[in-house]
Amino acid sequence: MEYVLIFLYAFSLLLIFIFSLGQLHLTWYYLRSKKKQAKTTADVIINYPMVTIQLPIYNERYVIERLLQSVTAIEYPKDRLEIQILDDSTDDTTKTTANLAEELKLKGFNIHHIRRPNRVGYKAGALQYGLEICSGEFIAIFDADFMPQPDFLMKTIPSFSNENIGMVQTRWGHTNENYSLLTRLQAFGLDAHFSVEQTGRNFANSFINFNGTAGIWRKETIINAGGWSADTLTEDLDLSYRAQMKNWDFVYLENLVSPAELPVIMSAVKSQQYRWNKGAAETARKNLGKVLLSNASLTRKIHAVLHLLNSSVFIFVLLASLLSVPILYIKDYNPEFGTLFILGNIFLLGFFSISFYYWIANKAIRPNNKIYFFKLFPAFLTVSMGLSFHNTIAVLEGFLGFKTPFIRTPKFNVFSKNDSWKNNVYIKQKVNISTLSEAILSLYFIFGISSAYFLNDWGLFIFHLMLSIGFGFVFYNSVKPIKHA
Repeated sequence: MEYVLIFLYAFSLLLIFIFSLGQLHLTWYYLRSKKKQAKTTADVIINYPMVTIQLPIYNERYVIERLLQSVTAIEYPKDRLEIQILDDSTDDTTKTTANLAEELKLKGFNIHHIRRPNRVGYKAGALQYGLEICSGEFIAIFDADFMPQPDFLMKTIPSFSNENIGMVQTRWGHTNENYSLLTRLQAFGLDAHFSVEQTGRNFANSFINFNGTAGIWRKETIINAGGWSADTLTEDLDLSYRAQMKNWDFVYLENLVSPAELPVIMSAVKSQQYRWNKGAAETARKNLGKVLLSNASLTRKIHAVLHLLNSSVFIFVLLASLLSVPILYIKDYNPEFGTLFILGNIFLLGFFSISFYYWIANKAIRPNNKIYFFKLFPAFLTVSMGLSFHNTIAVLEGFLGFKTPFIRTPKFNVFSKNDSWKNNVYIKQKVNISTLSEAILSLYFIFGISSAYFLNDWGLFIFHLMLSIGFGFVFYNSVKPIKHA
């Protein structure tokens, strides 16, 4: 039994190490892209193609007006622009949206408030419904919490002068990053994806993904790839892979920022994380075999494997964490394993790899605030580990084919600490088994901390301290808002 536990522990650490090396490789590509980045003058649009902006919404009473104000401020000829509000709402959002749409029509906008007969396929179904009746050659998509910049189309449309470009993705910004520690941690993680990872993949000619919003598609690309599909919770990642396997190229614009709102409470973060991680596993189950059998290069396939299976790292983080406590006792009872555990320190290289990845990302986003990395990175790792149980459940459900509805992330229209979310009608919170498990895990790792004292082995003390704090933080912030709901 001891050998089995040691093997599983080492295997988990090995896979975490491999994923870390993958991020390090992308960091290398990112740095190369910066060295080779040429300063070019932006192309000027001569013949304005017809563009459709799709706005898939569902019960967005707090942000719908803000969304429409931002979209109608986009600089583009009105006669070449169509706006589709794909409204699946079941509350008063529909009435508000209808009134706003009528007002905008009077101002000369070609805007359509579209209501489907049913909500089949959720967001993917709404996008496909709009696709079949839209008039645009290109289709920009924005979720309800986004506030696109006025020059969005002027800076994305020129990329399509290359007829093989199928999609252009922009970087997400954050309108409420400084609202709380929770929003700062989310921004810290997302910034790494939207700087180092996306740019690195694009420069390496690896598969990249449309992020569900703040991007623009060539309509022909979507049709050629088979259209939007609702058989995964990440319809964006799924379509991205299907399109690129059809030999369409994607472009990522790191310097064009599309601001959006971050979730401000833990339950909203969890629902978003659940959808992203489960959907990624579902997409891997659906497309990984096709990628491996494709004519893509070996390097591109390796990065695709790491990309599609990236959410799986939470499984191995959780497994290594759970096993780390009994490992302390196995090590104490079996001194002959001492050399083996010393050799295991090689996995620390994975920690340094991921640290470098986030360091470069922070340097790119905040070039004049390098100290920010040292303030946020330990907390980011700690809370990420605290979310490992919740995210592991999501990933396993995705791989096992367990189907669940598309759960939207509630929006708050919150910008500063003076703004309150406490009367938000979309917050339906309750303590479930998963939340209670996080409290139990926090106590479990407190036992791991105390074991360091009893065994006089402090090698995993910091690790167990971070785990205890991480699970405790996630639990506390999951139950704290309930009294306000």
